[in-house]
Amino acid sequence: MLTRRTALGIVTLVPLASAALSQDRYPSQPVKLIVPFPAGGPTDLIGRLVARLLQDRLNVSFIVENRTGAAGTIGLGALAQSQPDGYTLAISASGALVMLPHLMPKMPFDSEKDFTPVTVITAVPQVLTVRKNLGVGTVGELVAMAKARPGKVSFGTSGHGTSLHLAAELFRLRAGKIDIVHIPYRGVAPALTDLMGGQIDMLFGDIPVMLPQIRAGTIVPLAVTARERSPVLPDVPTMAEAGVADAEAETIYALLAPAGLSADRVGLLHATLVKALREPDAARVIAEQGGILVANTPEESRTFIAAESRKWAEVVRLADVKMQ
Repeated sequence: MLTRRTALGIVTLVPLASAALSQDRYPSQPVKLIVPFPAGGPTDLIGRLVARLLQDRLNVSFIVENRTGAAGTIGLGALAQSQPDGYTLAISASGALVMLPHLMPKMPFDSEKDFTPVTVITAVPQVLTVRKNLGVGTVGELVAMAKARPGKVSFGTSGHGTSLHLAAELFRLRAGKIDIVHIPYRGVAPALTDLMGGQIDMLFGDIPVMLPQIRAGTIVPLAVTARERSPVLPDVPTMAEAGVADAEAETIYALLAPAGLSADRVGLLHATLVKALREPDAARVIAEQGGILVANTPEESRTFIAAESRKWAEVVRLADVKMQ
């Protein structure tokens, strides 16, 4: 028979146990998801998709915070300084994560030490396009023209050190160090306008950005910078098929947590998001952006990000790319 003292002990222990369980349950409060670019852009679109997928399945609010500036490094710097408790996450595009560290003398984070990758969500290839009246219809013809007319073929980019610039430099190196002239712009939109107007000869761009003009016939696609053809451009060859090997250039989007996040919380986020990404609804959104679903494991993500970083470090070194 229980004494009053024992009974009281049981009664007082139950609330304490419940409180402990509540604290251990993750997530039990709103999660902040940093998007290091303005609302409406491709990184923001991916971020809001991820927030919705996780929120619907984990029954906790995932609040997107657009913390912009310095080509994405301010937002990722904030993630690196946050507590590794799983209540601050970020979506990163490849520029700030694997390219800028090789171009900027001072970075607010170390890409390989300050983050725990949850998964690489998607990779969006670029497409090499030329102006309609350039007189070339294949990559081979473009390379031949550049070799026959050194310093005469121009390529536009969205600015020095951007992903479009580095993709073009990678192509230039892999095509035999052809002599083509860089014309930097303040963003891809004015570069695309000048490509259509005939002021520049060629331009790399993310498929979703270039697709409307390709379909309208105002620019000519020559190759996609992926290992496989794009479902939205099935008749356009890959760079390898077009005769230029090892010229893949994809914008990768990854879900990151701060370094030190516990394996169980990483595992929950990963399992929940990857399962959701493979459902038709999410797969359709990614495909509409010209993306290829990756959804790999945390360890595979870390390996993949490190490999991308090494590749772009080599391009920056060999092409002697400088931030201006």
